[in-house]
Amino acid sequence: MRARSGKTVLRKRARTRKLAKGFRLSRHNLYRQAIVTLIRGRKYAFRDRRARKRDFRRLWIIRINAACRMRGLRYSELIHGLQLAQVGLDRKSLAEIAVRDPDTFTKIVELARQHLPKPEAAAT
Repeated sequence: MRARSGKTVLRKRARTRKLAKGFRLSRHNLYRQAIVTLIRGRKYAFRDRRARKRDFRRLWIIRINAACRMRGLRYSELIHGLQLAQVGLDRKSLAEIAVRDPDTFTKIVELARQHLPKPEAAAT
């Protein structure tokens, strides 16, 4: 006969219910619902760890763009100028500098502006 309520089975269920602590209603104390909810929660956690990286990159770009435009330069021009100047700052650190240290960011913008190709006069 198959044992369904031995120590190991009960221990496994208790471990699962402990992981489901904080869930609402029967999801935290009914084993089958706890398993389904844990699977779904882990799926969202996996997906959203990647989404968080995208969201933060978008936020940094928005902050850098706003700071650039206050200094008369577009975001794409800043990034292009920094690449030509071989400056290895990433967007996270650029956004942090733009927020915390505006004077340094102004110097970075000027450096990028110096390395941008000069706009040629329109041929008419």
